[in-house]
Amino acid sequence: METTGMNPTFYIVIAYMAVMIAIALYVSFKKVKSSEDYHLAGRSLGPLMMAGTLAAAEIGGGSTIGVAAKAYGSWGLSAGWYVVCAGIGIFLVSFVAPFLRRSMATTVPEIIGRRYGTPAHIITTFLSLCTLFVATAAQIQATSAIIETISGGDFVTVTIMVAIVVTLYTMLGGLVSVAFTDIVHILFITVGMAIAMPIILQGAGGWETVSANIAATAPQKLGLTEVGWKTIIGLILMYFMTFSTGQEAVQRYFAARDIKTARLGSFLCSALMALYGFIPAIIGLCALAHFPDIKATQAMPMAAMKFAPIMIAGLVMASVVAATMSSASGNLIASCTLFTKDVYQKYVNPNASDKTILFLSKAVVVVMGASCLIIALNPAIGIIELLVFGFTMRSAGPFAAFIFGFVYKNATVHGGLAAIIGGSIAAGVWQYYGEPYGVMSLVFGSIVSTILFFTVSKIERSMGVPAAPPAISAENIEQNRLSELR
Repeated sequence: METTGMNPTFYIVIAYMAVMIAIALYVSFKKVKSSEDYHLAGRSLGPLMMAGTLAAAEIGGGSTIGVAAKAYGSWGLSAGWYVVCAGIGIFLVSFVAPFLRRSMATTVPEIIGRRYGTPAHIITTFLSLCTLFVATAAQIQATSAIIETISGGDFVTVTIMVAIVVTLYTMLGGLVSVAFTDIVHILFITVGMAIAMPIILQGAGGWETVSANIAATAPQKLGLTEVGWKTIIGLILMYFMTFSTGQEAVQRYFAARDIKTARLGSFLCSALMALYGFIPAIIGLCALAHFPDIKATQAMPMAAMKFAPIMIAGLVMASVVAATMSSASGNLIASCTLFTKDVYQKYVNPNASDKTILFLSKAVVVVMGASCLIIALNPAIGIIELLVFGFTMRSAGPFAAFIFGFVYKNATVHGGLAAIIGGSIAAGVWQYYGEPYGVMSLVFGSIVSTILFFTVSKIERSMGVPAAPPAISAENIEQNRLSELR
């Protein structure tokens, strides 16, 4: 697609990005006083703040540009299930939320390590870090696709610019600034898209014109189940598994003010995501009805620019940038927390001062931002494909050990370790062979993980092997009580 000069929408997006950095600068000086502020926002998030930052973290490139691209491509209208299933997944995580907040942990591998020891901790840390690299790269790639389309800039230059902005924004204030700006992000995403979608649809000739144009060549794309029920159920399971074990999501639960807040914030987030679900899919269909030969990733920006006034188009693009920036920054602070707490502080310098941890955290964000840029510079990899692969490798193995480890008292160290290793290998092999029978790799790996977890634990307990120590100790419960009294 040829463009001449900068579209005015481009300047709206740049202004929005500048405002986010300004907010992060302000918050970093006013709110970040310790490493706990940087990593967990001082464990002070209320229900609305938690719902907003959790939704902003999960409504990213996959849920905006990615869904519009899938609607434009093979899934049609049913691409909206990608986000609705995420909302259902978050709803299911709400029932795990009390255990997460009560643990008084900072990271997912920390809880794994408490129960199953050092080998399990190291493997889980490695899997989580790799996934967050991939997920952050996907969000950077999504943001680049938007700005490339509206500015006419080349992919490499735009991607480098986006990576610098996201890294700077995250480095400045950590989770506390992420939480503050996420409220702005989620308002732009939900309200902005809700306002823009009917305007874009009207500009495309209304639903009758859009559906008629699509029905002439691909009528199946107008159905709600083109993606298939097997995929819909698989997505729900995938989201529940990855949200309940993913650091970028679980970190929000750790940061909640109390257990009630963790649960309520999760419920509110799930409702918000379910309501938002099909909006980007409809926008993608508007592009398909009129521009059948563009890149799928350009469906949303093209529809906005061609079918809406400049200010509305700018609102849509700012909304998508908000989605991708918030997800990218959430992933970066999560990976920074993992490296700082689960690598440096645990194995390199256990006695590091809080000042050292805070300084190192900011340095790690910069290094990880540069690493994610390298991954993002490969435009051949699809956004949703990147995310699904990352989710699979992070959650398939650790899922059973992490979730059932909270409630199953007879779990053993080797039971947890077997589940983590066996489930991860099973998921990788299943994906290598193209997911036979249409069963998602994450689902297959998690089933193997669960079977190994209970089987090995049961065999070892029958042989007199002691159960692993609890994931939540009496000391953690007391710490949680004192934290909620503050």
